[in-house]
Parts: sequence; C-alpha cells; structure tokens
Amino acid sequence: MPAAPDFPPSPDTVVAKRALISVSDKTGLIETARALHDLGVELVSTGGTKSAIAAAGLPVKDVADLTGFPEMMDGRVKTLHPIVHGGLLGVRGAASHKAAMDEHGIGGIDILYVNLYPFDATVAGGGDFETCVENIDIGGPAMIRSAAKNHGYVAVCTAPEDMARVVEALKAGGTTLSLRKDLAARAFARTATYDAAISGWFAGQLGETAPARRAIGGELKQTLRYGENPHQSAAFYVTGEQRPGVANARQLQGKELSYNNIADTDAAFELAAEFDEPACIIVKHANPCGVGLGADLRQAYARALACDPVSAFGGIVAVNRRLDRATAMQVCETFTEVVIAPEADDDAVAVFEAKKNLRLLVTGGMPDAFRAGEVFRSVSGGFLVQSRDTARLTAADLKVVTKRAPTDEEVRDMLFAFTVAKHVKSNAIVFARGGQTLGVGAGQMNRKDSARIAAIRAADFGLDLKGSACASEAFFPFADGLIQAAEAGATAVIQPGGSMRDAEVIAAADAAGIAMVFTGVRVFRH
Repeated sequence: MPAAPDFPPSPDTVVAKRALISVSDKTGLIETARALHDLGVELVSTGGTKSAIAAAGLPVKDVADLTGFPEMMDGRVKTLHPIVHGGLLGVRGAASHKAAMDEHGIGGIDILYVNLYPFDATVAGGGDFETCVENIDIGGPAMIRSAAKNHGYVAVCTAPEDMARVVEALKAGGTTLSLRKDLAARAFARTATYDAAISGWFAGQLGETAPARRAIGGELKQTLRYGENPHQSAAFYVTGEQRPGVANARQLQGKELSYNNIADTDAAFELAAEFDEPACIIVKHANPCGVGLGADLRQAYARALACDPVSAFGGIVAVNRRLDRATAMQVCETFTEVVIAPEADDDAVAVFEAKKNLRLLVTGGMPDAFRAGEVFRSVSGGFLVQSRDTARLTAADLKVVTKRAPTDEEVRDMLFAFTVAKHVKSNAIVFARGGQTLGVGAGQMNRKDSARIAAIRAADFGLDLKGSACASEAFFPFADGLIQAAEAGATAVIQPGGSMRDAEVIAAADAAGIAMVFTGVRVFRH
C-alpha cells in the first residue's frame, strides 16, 4: 500500500488556467466553452468536441498538440498519455511533482469536463455485442479518476450542472477546495455506476447468474422527505433499466411521492401488467386489497373496489389501459394517494385536477411481466439477488388431483386467483370469482389464519364466497387451511402441492366435494 506523501496543504482557491473538455453528450457545450474562454481559460479538447468548439469560433487546442501523438486505433487511444494524466495528477505544491512536470513539459490541467460514451443508452437501444463494447469508455473514466484523485488542484465535471457550478465559482475568483471535493465525490460515483452497468451487462451476456463480484449503480432521481417512517432518511435512485413503471413515469400532478408511495405503486403496477384484459389493482401497504377485471376499466375498478372499500381508502390504484374520464370520476369518489396508468386521456387528467394532492403518473407503456430481470434486497452486511418471478400458468399446467375435475369457469377463476396470490405477501390466500377478488389474506404466520382472514374480509363487505376459487401461493402443510377454504364456500382450490401431507389434503378436498389442482410452482413473496 503506498504511503501518504508529505504534500503541502491544498489551496482553498484555484484560479483555472486550462480546461480539457471531451464530451459525448454535447448539450450546452458551446455555452460552457464560451464562458470558460471569456474567463481566460485555455481550452483543450479532442475529436468531435474540438470540432464543435472550433466551429463556434472559439480558440481550442487539440490534445494531440499537447501529447505529440495523434488520435489512433479508431479513437481508442487519444488521452491515455503521461502528458494528459501528469497534467491532471501533478500536485502543484510538491517540489518533486513540479520538477517532473517541468522536465517533461507537462502543463497543469485545472478543469476536466468528461461525460463518457453512452453505454447505457446503447444497451437500452438494443445494440449488438460489438457496438456495446465500442461504447465502453476507457480514456474518459481514466481521466475522471485522475482528476478526482487530485481534487486538491483540479475541478472534475461529469455533467452540465457540474460545469455550471465551476463557471460560477470562477466568476467569483476561483474553484474552492470544498467545491472540488464535492465534484470529486460525484465523479467517483459516476465512474462506479458506469462500471456497474458494464459489469452487469457483461455478466448477462455470459449467462452468469452469480458472478464473483456484483455492483449496483443508480442515479439520484429524488431526495425523499423521509423513509418508511418520519425518523428515517430516504432517497429514490434509478438504475437506467428502461422498464415502464414508477421509476420512469411522468408525474402529471399531485404532491411529491413518498417512500411508501413508490414501493406501493411499483407493487400495484407490476400486478396490473400480469393481465391481458382491462384490469384495475388497488394496493395498500404493498398488498393488493382488490383486483378486478372487466370489459373496460370502469367495470374493473368497480370490481376491485368492492373487494375491500375500507382498505382502498388512501390506497394506490394501477390500471393497464389508457385511463378514461369515467374511470377517473369513479376513482375520485374514494381518497386515493396515487394513480398510475400507461396513458391518460386529457379529460381524465382534468377530472383529477380537482384533487390537487393526488399523484397521477403515466408510464408510456406496461412492463413485460414475463421479461427476465433481477430484484434486490438488502440484509445486514450484504444483499440478496434473485431473478424476477416470471411464472405464468395456463390450464395445461394444472394437474387435477381430486375426484372432481374443475369446470372451465373454475379453471379461469383459479388461474386469476393464483396470479393475484403471486403478488400477495406470504402466507397468502386469495378467493376470487368472475375476474374479481372476493377476499385476500396476506402475511400471516400460518396458512389457516390467512384463509380465515380472507373469508372474514369477504363477509365484512357482503361478498359471498360460495362457488369461488381459492388460491394458495404455497402448499397446504396440513388439511386445516383447505378445510377453512371449503367451509368458507370455495368449490375449487389451486395450490403448488409438494407437502408431505398432500394425500391428507387431497382426501379433505374429496370429502368436501371440491376440485383441486396442483401447479408444481410456488410463488412466495416475502
């Protein structure tokens, strides 16, 4: 490990004399270059960035004029040179560094502005392997890291807002040490997220589900007022994954989203994406309290609300169709925190304008519920990673294990109920009929209690469970849970099977005269 050298203290203020600019995204480039030139800063640049600055009539020196080497190897090598990195890393107040810079003709670089090749955008745009590799920036991250390490003298910028702060500082007399430290921290975070995106993509290309090292990168989208509770701090980061949902949605109106709003809205929209028919989901505390299908969204919402109108108060509403005025008017009759939809009609938006605090989000599309992906969860000292649950069942996947086979209508109800149960916290029991949830039991420590609570909730709102389908997201370890469902009125049960007591459970189903199918698929959600 290198020992810390005895460098003199970094100056509080640095008056910049030279800036190296090499940007892929040239938004605001000319304004920035002109501001630096007007402040007396010499401009050094590369390739297309230099051409753009020169075309604007501003004096700019090519980095090749500093290094004595031309850009080569299709642009792969242009800034990887001691003249460049010496200019970024040289400690101006250290005699040995100054001597080396003088001996080798290395001039100091006081400002670096680099925003990296668009790797994320290339991947998101469907670029092939070779194109993605060519959009892995090498010189950019290397320069950023050099400049950030030498923040005692160099201001490193990776975004237009960074440059805006530097320009303002120069107008006030020079970049301050506190500013340069802050920019360095931002720069190291930028290269870390960039490398995380590349390493994650590369592991995916190789089919590695558990690489030896794993990095997760994110960009701050929103600093939240607080976390799950007011005494907890929180922030919302986006990963760059182009998946329609709360992270990429446009908020058309309403208060700022809270930590719990974001989590619940994600849960609601992901469930809405499971259905092909018009669907409405109402979520409260990450659990669906009502799910309805219908000929249109208005009917779907009415069915979802009927399942548990009490819990729907202050809930999250997600739909999988363009939101219309009639549905918006229905939603406004109940206090709702968030509504999320792929799109919304102008007159639907106008309806919500009367509810100033209601957050209305549009995503531009629905997520693909069956597209492979990963989900993460933190634990003390680490994190868990698993593939997204993309299980989808059809009638052909069901194994009838009872004497009575289910009717076609019961099969439809069972598949619907099992899909909902996939999004309910375990232990989960869901009663459903005719594309509508009738009772949801969530998060209990035993399956019998989940079945009992689901039946109680149905009774509370006058919903008859007679002839309903009951879904359990995991097997019944004992017959008591199934008996509870049968006594509540269920005539068909869907469950994974696989218990040591399957025979006992099947016998109980036969004794009750109900049909039961095994899926062979468990859909726990903890």
